[in-house]
Amino acid sequence: MGWVRRYVRFSGMCHPAELGGEDVRRFLTALADQGRVSASTQSQALSGLLFLYRQVLGRELDPLAIVRPVKPVRLPVVLSRDEVRALLDALTGVPRLVAILLYGSGLRMLEALGLRVKDLDFATGEVVVRRGKGDKDRITMMPDSVREVLAGHLTRVRLLHQRDLASGGGCVPLPGAIHRKFPGAGREWAWQFVFPATRRHLDPASGLQCRHHLHESVVQRAVKRAVQVARIAKRATCHSLRHSFATHLLEDGYDIRTVQELLGHRDVATTMVYTHVLNRGGFGVRSPADRL
Repeated sequence: MGWVRRYVRFSGMCHPAELGGEDVRRFLTALADQGRVSASTQSQALSGLLFLYRQVLGRELDPLAIVRPVKPVRLPVVLSRDEVRALLDALTGVPRLVAILLYGSGLRMLEALGLRVKDLDFATGEVVVRRGKGDKDRITMMPDSVREVLAGHLTRVRLLHQRDLASGGGCVPLPGAIHRKFPGAGREWAWQFVFPATRRHLDPASGLQCRHHLHESVVQRAVKRAVQVARIAKRATCHSLRHSFATHLLEDGYDIRTVQELLGHRDVATTMVYTHVLNRGGFGVRSPADRL
């Protein structure tokens, strides 16, 4: 609705039904030239206007006049090993444990927070990611250095779960229609979140006291403070730990296909971006200046 309002104002308060594809193109061009917005913002505006014309006004815009802006490829922010060590040293508690999994297993933020107890296999040292980006499952490694700490964390989570059960709670939201197939599964230990939220909430659908996973903002704020404490002069975020995971694996000589599988990328071209931020240069080429 916000983009529709801006579009109407830009078009001299004309009704959108009186406008067409060329007007939309001029609006998007003005956003880029005058508003200096990014390609992502342009694409968001276009999506809003396409919804307006297709779903509300019931008409299609001229496809020749509409060109979706292409988001430019940006190099990821990658931390050195010393910077990763300093960042982790500045973290404590659950945020530190989550950050270790982001870096040590290459997980995305919500993949880590959405882990269930059954997704951790201590015997094989594996972490199973369910319904990751693109609704794909994959398996990645569990860092040896975190196993003992993670096991102790699960002991505390199990005590919390037992207290929830005793007080009439202990339920977690389940994916898909599992709650209909197995009504009691939401209270089972295997389905509990590895990183539960600190507070419970009332599920409007079931009327039960449930505990969701920890909110991502808790870890994001902690990592932001840790970057400042560690005096890292980079715009590092939680996702930078995943970028660092991939880059450091390539530095260690692992092939790019293996890294692609661990990251869960559909296309190896997505993984190839990390070859451009290696310490030894984009293609392992030594600079001629170093031979002088």
